[in-house]
Amino acid sequence: MRSTAAPALTFDAAWASFCRALKAEGARPWTLTTYTSAANVLGVFLRQRGLATEPAAITRQSLEEFLSDQLANHQPATAANRYRAMRRFFGWLEAEGEIDASPMTWMRSPRVPVKPPEVVDDATITLLLRSCNGGTFEDRRDAAILSLLVDTGMRRSECAGIRLEDVDLDRQTVSVTGRGSRTRSVPFGAQAARSLDRYLRVRPGHPRAASEMLWLGHVGAIQPNGVYQIVERRARLAGIEQRLRPHLFRHTMAHKWLSAGGEEGDLMRIAGWSSRSMLDRYGAAEPEDRARAAHRRLSPLDRMAR
Repeated sequence: MRSTAAPALTFDAAWASFCRALKAEGARPWTLTTYTSAANVLGVFLRQRGLATEPAAITRQSLEEFLSDQLANHQPATAANRYRAMRRFFGWLEAEGEIDASPMTWMRSPRVPVKPPEVVDDATITLLLRSCNGGTFEDRRDAAILSLLVDTGMRRSECAGIRLEDVDLDRQTVSVTGRGSRTRSVPFGAQAARSLDRYLRVRPGHPRAASEMLWLGHVGAIQPNGVYQIVERRARLAGIEQRLRPHLFRHTMAHKWLSAGGEEGDLMRIAGWSSRSMLDRYGAAEPEDRARAAHRRLSPLDRMAR
């Protein structure tokens, strides 16, 4: 009886299996979206150039050509993201025994220039908050959302996920669930507490006040994308030209905290960072200004003359 060899695993079939494995590991939706985008771009590249697309036949040379093309046509960070997706994909293929060895074993990631994160200045924050000075439900809700984002640097998904029971106005803390389903208590200041209190006083009159979620919109609880839209809308109303998005307040909070001499360990706990690399990344905003201010306070010669 003649034996039949199994058909070669196609690129699309391999990628589908890889994504199922990622889901089983608990990968975030954003990770899956980013990796799938990288796979689609690589597949198009290989087919357009007549290169092999079967995983076992894809060579290091083909992948190097792909990354060179990405660097020529996209930002280095985009190319680096796609490199990481491909490296993980081929590493999974090797671990599963679908290929003998990953063609990316000795390849290096594209270098991404260090770019200090953008921050929002005080004047812009003031204008943004003033756009919520009205007395409507939306004004009070948006003022409370913006105040929390500015004061705590929490992620928009964390902000959207707050429930009524998570807020303690007297202790000025809010419980949020961050990445990896890790829950932490985040402190906020008196100004944010006042904004939250004003919102909570009008919330019982909302048609969906029975919801356990803190932030209410026209059709139900505010979702992460809704937080994004609120920031954009208030920036337009305030006439702000800078393109604002919730994550900028995370950069800004880290910068202001470090500028004021706040402890790095405390900042990591408040922001929900388990790795110091995130502190270094977010703390890179305006480092020269902070260094100059620190030297004015700590100048050895000036301190001798006091």
